Amino acid sequence: MDRAQKEKVVEELGQIFESSGVVVVAHYTGLTVAEMQTLRAKAREADASVRVAKNRLAKIALDGKPCESIGSLLTGMTVLTYSEDPVAAAKVAEDFAKDNKKFEILGGSMGENALDRAGVEAVSKMPSRDELIASIVGCIGAPASNIAGAIGAPASNIASILSTIEDKAA
Repeated sequence: MDRAQKEKVVEELGQIFESSGVVVVAHYTGLTVAEMQTLRAKAREADASVRVAKNRLAKIALDGKPCESIGSLLTGMTVLTYSEDPVAAAKVAEDFAKDNKKFEILGGSMGENALDRAGVEAVSKMPSRDELIASIVGCIGAPASNIAGAIGAPASNIASILSTIEDKAA
């Protein structure tokens, strides 16, 4: 890899560290190519990404970034799982780690906050952005449907009363 390629990789990693809601750092020693492809596919489904990068270049890219504290985690064969959604990458990494003992989560960052192993696990248990939006919409929509039901109920009651009176008159 020549200097220009290294500079490009450092720039790409810098953008990842700046724009990601969460970055999870893990060791992947012993994973097969097929297992890595499975991890990448699961990440894609969750709108997250997986990146293997040289630790030295990643540390250079971290310089001056909000998540600079994760530099100490970059030792050995590391893989980065990241997403804009502050929960998606952590969920993907945790789910994959349950099935693959060779995938060892070291920690990560969420903005300026450094996460240890337990922190990544805690983040993974939080609801995702889509789940939060769905619950908010449900809360907003519930009163409207209740009002519609309340408004419609008296009319149906009146209609049934009129029907009963009509049946008795006949």
